[in-house]
Amino acid sequence: MEALANIANDSSTPRLRDQLRLAVERLSAVGIDSPRLDAEVLLANCLTMSRAQLLVAGDLPIDGQIAQRFESLLARRLQREPVAYITGKQEFWSHDFTVTPDVLIPRPDTERLVEVALRWAAKHGGGKPLRIADLCTGSGAVAVSLATELPTAQIYATDISPAALQIARSNAAAHQVAQRMQFLTGDLFDALAPRPEVGFDLVVSNPPYVRRCDIATLALEVSRWEPRQALDGGADGLDFYRRIIVQAPNFLAVQGALALEIGANMASEVSAICAKCGHYREIEIIQDYAGKDRVVLAQLGKS
Repeated sequence: MEALANIANDSSTPRLRDQLRLAVERLSAVGIDSPRLDAEVLLANCLTMSRAQLLVAGDLPIDGQIAQRFESLLARRLQREPVAYITGKQEFWSHDFTVTPDVLIPRPDTERLVEVALRWAAKHGGGKPLRIADLCTGSGAVAVSLATELPTAQIYATDISPAALQIARSNAAAHQVAQRMQFLTGDLFDALAPRPEVGFDLVVSNPPYVRRCDIATLALEVSRWEPRQALDGGADGLDFYRRIIVQAPNFLAVQGALALEIGANMASEVSAICAKCGHYREIEIIQDYAGKDRVVLAQLGKS
């Protein structure tokens, strides 16, 4: 805002509104789905203001330094780099999370996994401090969100990527929950081995579930920029589900549960894997707010 105030009376300087209009036209020309939103977010980022403030300030001039900065960010977006990677942050569960190309960008749909976990905790937690493991934690969005909502819980976040875990640690510190979290490097449950003396009350995961042959067909923002390791679920997209579902009983407490985010049209297959395993009961498929199957919740115990 200070930079704007210094040039507010300069009628020869281009206006914010004009810069936005031109940016929207350029983003639209390359097929960006949300050109207006993206342009506003990037320009607001340059000016260190909110989108609402930017819209109010539309008639104010923009100086050359800010215009140059905006152009550099816009050039990145024109290469289909996701806005979250450009700004370095993504909102999830009403919190801002640091993100880099080392981690998958948290999606609003994944908030449903957090809701399911909190619902299970309220119903089965019995007021005790829960032990929760989040596999494939990435940015830590799910694990940190659970820690903010469950102030007595101990959260264990695992990921095979040390770089991802570093991002998760920084997010936990930013939201002041790091003291109740552990970050462990390893492939799924390997990070938690050997089998704990006290099992986990809940294991959650949003694992890679894109079918390998489908990765190239995804939006360029995903296929070109997001970490393949966080996307690739194997030939049928189910590789990680098979491993997690089979191994989880060795790490869950007697009355523990497993909550998994699932990909499109995977509900019946993931539920069948749970049923075939023979260690789960009350296998539930939960929809998101668009009516799509989003989470499979399986309670440990013989049916």
